[in-house]
Amino acid sequence: MKTMTRVCFCLGVIALSGLSGIASRPLLGADGPYSFITEIPVGGEGGWDYLSVDESARRLYVTHGTKVIVIDIDSDKVAGEITDTPGVHGFALAPKLGRGFSSNGQQNSSSIVDLKTLKTLSKVETGQNPDAIIYEPGRKEVYAFNGRGKSATVFDAATGKVVATIPLSGKPEFATADPEAGRVYCNIEDKSEVAVIDTKAHAVVSSWPIKPGEEASGMAIDLKHHRLFIGCHNKLMVMMDSSNGKVVGTTPIGQGVDATWYDPDTRFAFCSNGEGNVTIAKEETPDKLTPVQTLATERGARTMALDPKSHKIYLAAAKYEAAADTPGQPRQRPRMVAGSFKILVYGMKKN
Repeated sequence: MKTMTRVCFCLGVIALSGLSGIASRPLLGADGPYSFITEIPVGGEGGWDYLSVDESARRLYVTHGTKVIVIDIDSDKVAGEITDTPGVHGFALAPKLGRGFSSNGQQNSSSIVDLKTLKTLSKVETGQNPDAIIYEPGRKEVYAFNGRGKSATVFDAATGKVVATIPLSGKPEFATADPEAGRVYCNIEDKSEVAVIDTKAHAVVSSWPIKPGEEASGMAIDLKHHRLFIGCHNKLMVMMDSSNGKVVGTTPIGQGVDATWYDPDTRFAFCSNGEGNVTIAKEETPDKLTPVQTLATERGARTMALDPKSHKIYLAAAKYEAAADTPGQPRQRPRMVAGSFKILVYGMKKN
């Protein structure tokens, strides 16, 4: 999701910001609707990337190195794993089809997975380094966005047949879909624009600048009010009209944004920031975005998922230790403590 292929997925942000102040437990956030609930130990080796929630099955999918960890979000316990997903970035869900789809960055492929058995049914060849991946329910197709390939591979969710390869103007980051409008929207990070894809024609039909935002990463959508929420690396969340590309609002966010989510019930928009917090803003009206809370998390906790049913948010994190510096040599990046990978859980405070 990030420019440096997520810096093997978050370690670079820790190195750049330093280790001072990193807590072993999440800090209490500023006054606001969200607070820390618990953490779920996962362990294992390797980095991580996207998280996704199956609201009906009560499962959280966490990409982690060469596999996808599956967590029961009612019991907050690991329930299984999906293997053979080298360099996995994302995991898209089609619950009505009983299928999930991984983007395997090191293999230039997408795995089609049975959500009941967690077994891989087949693999689809994609472009170079598939990163973000989404399911578009209108046409029952999967879009794998290829970071180095600067393209999107589109395939039929049921058969795995590739139906199109869509060239893009630059490096794609996260994307979202509006099935009724027949559109898929994708952040083109290095161009600071949104590519608008017609899902029937399988072609880019518009490119919208995100100014004053720059280098967008995460994206979410309010389908009812036709608004896109875009997390930008110049510390802004941009609210854009998804019907015409007009930027109608912005709000400040933290540094190192990655994931962006929107809750249609509360009308909260979330940006998870690698510096160690989540920005929460409210869509007061379709033209007014108001900051609500800066929720303290942990440094490096930059990927996130939302459960619309419970309104909880989940962030991936780990502990780090400083590497020994050698005089005259470049400063070493901090090392992830073996077995420390975990999921942080935050929820709305009860009245």
